[in-house]
Amino acid sequence: MIQTAIDYAKELHKAGMTHEELSSVKDIFDVVPQVKEELNDPTVSLEKKHLVIQKVFSKNVRNFLQLLCDNNDVNLFEEVYKALTELEKTPEQKESSAVLTYVEAPSDEQLAGIKKFIEKEFHNPDIKLEMVKDPSLKSGFVLKVGSKEYDWSEKARIDQLKSSIAKAVGTGSATASEKGILSILEANIEDFQLEVKDKEIGVVNWVGDGIANVDGIDHAFYGEIVIFDSGVKGMVQDVRRDEVGVILFGSDIEVKEGSKVVRTGKMAGVPVGEGFLGRIVDALGSPIDDKGDIQADGYRPVECEAPGITERKSVSVPMETGLLSIDSMFPIGRGQRELIIGDRQTGKTAIATDTIINQKGKGVICIYVAIGQKASTIAKLVNTLKTAGAMDYTTIVSATAADPAPLQYIAPYAGTAMAEYFMHNGKDVLIIYDDLSKHAVAYRAISLLLERSPGREAYPGDVFYLHSRLLERSSRLSPEAGGGSITALPIIETQAGDLSAYIPTNVISITDGQIFLESELFFSGQRPAVNVGLSVSRVGGAAQTKAMKKAAGSIRIDLAQYREMEVFTQFSSDLDESTKNQLQHGRALMELLKQPVSHPFSMAEQVIILVSANAHIFSDVELADIKTFRKEMLTFFKEQHSDIINTIESTKDLTDETKEAIIEAAKEFKIKMCGNGG
Repeated sequence: MIQTAIDYAKELHKAGMTHEELSSVKDIFDVVPQVKEELNDPTVSLEKKHLVIQKVFSKNVRNFLQLLCDNNDVNLFEEVYKALTELEKTPEQKESSAVLTYVEAPSDEQLAGIKKFIEKEFHNPDIKLEMVKDPSLKSGFVLKVGSKEYDWSEKARIDQLKSSIAKAVGTGSATASEKGILSILEANIEDFQLEVKDKEIGVVNWVGDGIANVDGIDHAFYGEIVIFDSGVKGMVQDVRRDEVGVILFGSDIEVKEGSKVVRTGKMAGVPVGEGFLGRIVDALGSPIDDKGDIQADGYRPVECEAPGITERKSVSVPMETGLLSIDSMFPIGRGQRELIIGDRQTGKTAIATDTIINQKGKGVICIYVAIGQKASTIAKLVNTLKTAGAMDYTTIVSATAADPAPLQYIAPYAGTAMAEYFMHNGKDVLIIYDDLSKHAVAYRAISLLLERSPGREAYPGDVFYLHSRLLERSSRLSPEAGGGSITALPIIETQAGDLSAYIPTNVISITDGQIFLESELFFSGQRPAVNVGLSVSRVGGAAQTKAMKKAAGSIRIDLAQYREMEVFTQFSSDLDESTKNQLQHGRALMELLKQPVSHPFSMAEQVIILVSANAHIFSDVELADIKTFRKEMLTFFKEQHSDIINTIESTKDLTDETKEAIIEAAKEFKIKMCGNGG
């Protein structure tokens, strides 16, 4: 048997390849001998040979076949196959090799100590030790056995010392002014000891489109962070029998086939804390607003278990949006998950923005997660929030359309981790995911690149679990568990109003209701364009104050009757007085529900509007004048009847006396307007 073939077989055996894996190559060579002939032909270019290998053969044998082509040894394949078969027949041995990298060759005593260490750790006295010189280590040794690496080099000591100093400076910033930076460094240098831990090292066998397949890190777990030798971080997303699939949190330009990969043993996480309020960060929590570093108070994993049943409390405290059409008919409570759904350009983000603005002074922390949005859109949103003074209590987590799919995928989980920090500290948080349809598309791209089986609309089978494990983390905690809450407003973009598409139906089933925005209503001037018939809040009146519940009354029924009556009477010319009055009332209600962007109403203002509307104060006002009438009436109440507003705000209730007082004041204003020619 040819020695070169035996050497090839030994290396394949060490790498864990079996003759069964090579048998597929043998079968192809037997059935289609032309393939072997082309690979063995010296006149054919290497590029063409590699292309044939990529198209014809399975992934696990491609590298070996490419090596044979590069060395012009394809004719030795049969011998290699026989040699590998013979090796597998021999009694199993703990064959292993070790590589010792050094600057200066170790002494006999040092060498004996290293061999004793290998024997103890790997239970193999016959291990073969290969010596390699590397001046870049400065001094010391690096031992590599299989996928494990032990670093006793000066280079490692310097790297660990740098890390220790950086950590000391980061955590000791408060004492730096008192003791001086030198004392911090001195203390840490005195206490510093080189930690030599085994590191599991893998090798990249394929990379492209933000995905890397890695061999050698067999013990890596799902969601673990790994670091490539270029400094790029990644997260284990696919665990297979012979390799792991890693999504990259950065450019894949510097990651190449053959690059080293080191396990960290840590779950993917983000820094959290009060310092993130008023800031714009990326999906990994790094600031991108040019305002300097952020002082973090802690670190939370991006993937976390949702609170259990016993830790939760039912939704009962309102999360007021300031939008009359929503707060009166589809109330949202703290700890609720209310879906905002509709076609493109129907005002979904505007509702979310208005809700954030309306939380000013209410002790609610807001987190806006932008997924796959244009950078210009996010900049516009930030400007709107700054103008309204809402950025002081808001964090923007941005993964733009230009960012890789892995960052868009992890962004909502990172935002939720930041929200959970505040929730577990007893605070109320509002989180907006804009939007989850783009999030699902990013996950689909990752899954297809990881070669997972596609299902409906090419989405992988676990796309439902993708959003359920995210949204279930939004809840209201019981006082025993901390008493905080996360209210989620996920946004889904539909195509041509199709609510039966895959992602919309999934998310509708997970959430506690949906606000459906209709294109026809939007283009007819109804803003916000809420479809009353298809929108619902499954929490209902539980998330309303007593005042709002009483004031809203039969508004939803009145609107439904109006829309039905409008359809039946549009061809009729002769209408009775009752029908005319009902139509006038309905038109006035529709006009009242129109609300300009970034102008939310307080709870008391909404109650005043609704009580006045139910008393038909607006019914005989010209439609074109209703907005002006409403604005001036609210100003009149603030100036002349502030006691009514104060009563509603303090008691959160609407007594018969207060109701009568509102109606009398509204009539007084109307008479005043008419007297002035209004």
